[in-house]
This record gives sequence, C-alpha cells and structure tokens, in this order.
Amino acid sequence: MDEQTNNPQAPATPPVDPDQIRTSHQPNQPTEQPTGDQEVQIGNYKVQVKRSLCIGAASCVAISPTTFQLDGENKAVIQQGSTDSENNILMAAQACPTKAIVIVDTQTNNQIWPE
Repeated sequence: MDEQTNNPQAPATPPVDPDQIRTSHQPNQPTEQPTGDQEVQIGNYKVQVKRSLCIGAASCVAISPTTFQLDGENKAVIQQGSTDSENNILMAAQACPTKAIVIVDTQTNNQIWPE
C-alpha cells in the first residue's frame, strides 16, 4: 500500500521480451485452399465451385454446412465426406447470389444449375 495516498499499489510487471510475443496474424503463410475451380462428385451430382465468381456470401454454407465451407480467402470450398442431401446441395447452389456453384447430374450429364 502506498503510505502517502493510502491506495494499493499494482504489482510491478516484468519487462517483456519482444522475441516472446506472438501474434495471431501470421502474414505470408501458405494456404491449403484450392487456387482454381474445385469439382467433386457427391452422389449423382458433380459439384463445381468457380472461385472467380465466389464473393463469400456464405449462403451455401448456411444451407449445406457439411458440403461447403469458406476458406481463408472467404471463398467457398467443397468439403470431403458431405452428409448433406442432393436436394440441400442443389438449394445451396441456387442460393448463391453469383451462381458460383455449378451442379451437373452425372447420370444424364445435364447441367442442373445454373440453368
């Protein structure tokens, strides 16, 4: 306690070694996300994400979260082991505001979305 002001004193903090400081932002880290369009077969659908069209709206993630996720660049990527139904995947593609997700029926080879 400070005898002149009757206020408790904060304990002294040790000096900080700058080499021990870690930041959460690590610039220039390599990314493992795809650099081009990604195409995966899920059930009877061939699902393609066109990275150049994706704006990261995440509507696909909201509808089909086990199929789509956003990567470090806020671009949609297709996840392995999707448990979403084909109908949910189609709805996710239809919800994309830029039509960055293309769905092809592998049995007929017809593009279902975008029409």
